[in-house]
Amino acid sequence: MNTLIRAVRPWGQALSDVVLSGGEITGVEPHDPARVVPAGTTVVEGRNRLLVPSFSDVHVHLDSTRIGLPFREHTGGPGVWTMMMNDRLNWRNAEVPLQERVNDTLGRMIARGTTRVRSYAQVDVDCRLERFEAVANAKEAFADRASVDIIAFPQAGLLLEEGTVELMEEALKAGANVMGGIDPCTLDRDPAKHLDIVFGLAEKYQVPIDIHLHEPGELGVFSTDLVLERTRALGMQGKVTMSHAYQLGSVNEATTRRLIDSFAELDVSLASVAPAASGQLPIPLLTEAEVRLGLGEDGQRDYWSPYGNTDMLDRTWQLAFTHGFRKDELIEHCLAIATIGGASILDPGAIRLKDTAHRPGVEIGDPAELLLVDGETVASTVMDRGKDRTVIHAGKVVADQLELVITQQFASLCVAGQRRSRS
Repeated sequence: MNTLIRAVRPWGQALSDVVLSGGEITGVEPHDPARVVPAGTTVVEGRNRLLVPSFSDVHVHLDSTRIGLPFREHTGGPGVWTMMMNDRLNWRNAEVPLQERVNDTLGRMIARGTTRVRSYAQVDVDCRLERFEAVANAKEAFADRASVDIIAFPQAGLLLEEGTVELMEEALKAGANVMGGIDPCTLDRDPAKHLDIVFGLAEKYQVPIDIHLHEPGELGVFSTDLVLERTRALGMQGKVTMSHAYQLGSVNEATTRRLIDSFAELDVSLASVAPAASGQLPIPLLTEAEVRLGLGEDGQRDYWSPYGNTDMLDRTWQLAFTHGFRKDELIEHCLAIATIGGASILDPGAIRLKDTAHRPGVEIGDPAELLLVDGETVASTVMDRGKDRTVIHAGKVVADQLELVITQQFASLCVAGQRRSRS
């Protein structure tokens, strides 16, 4: 069955009619108000809205969410281990069960325009596979509305608690399709052994790698060089992502250039959560080198942080703001990163951003992963965070005209997912 999106502006350009079929864009033509619609075609009214690729959230912790629950005082302390212990102390005591929280959050993400997700699932001796299973159940429940990859994530490190490595391997056997790592020097304090385990399990189960890196300055560069060394030695080009890594540009200009060149050579991608941090690698230079760069929301108002609201358009604004972007081209580029940039992390063979003016994803042959959203221009939509949204996944409408507040439509979407996950 075909779908016609009538009277939309792809990336804010000329008013067009767009045809979808078989999960792809099969036609883009100038808008014709007198166009005859073939029988059996589903019509989606664009109403002069923008048409852009749907969001790809490539760094989200669905398993720790408190979205939709009463606001609580932040009780975490400084440092990864202290924050992790605070989460461990509290996550079981939330007002509703974990599965309902995960399903509700994923439903809200979809309704706001995200149809491609890479979520962490914490695996440790405390939660074992409970948090992984909650994310896996949500993935299945919403399979017809979004695609979800799951990272087996050693939030507490791999070496500090006996039995962690075995649990990580259980998660990979159970369906986690990305191997996680975290701060090889500052958390486990044995970077060689940590990375040997990460790369060893990734190679054994033939999955990509995602490394959480909070380490500062030269120490972060040291850990990154170890990752690059293993990527080259094991032939894992295109299979490694560095997440956060927000101080890799803080050492000196020569180191910044060397790292960017190495990321490009080995096809190592970067996932940002748009932190308010100095020393980040420059987005224009990363794009010029065709380094894959994506965006994510990180925690969702959880025990780590009161931030996060399931809206990637809001996080796109934050990416532009924290980098001091004012030119329309750079603000629009942030939206390209949040959509196509993330998609290229999930699928290294997908479209890649070539420069800050490149606006792919809405042409014939592209996947029908799309978002219709109100706004005068792309830049103004990022600034105003348009609310009139229609979300399309695999060529089908999965959410329509939803305001950025919880509504009965949101609730119905989440309840449907919960019912399916229990069946």
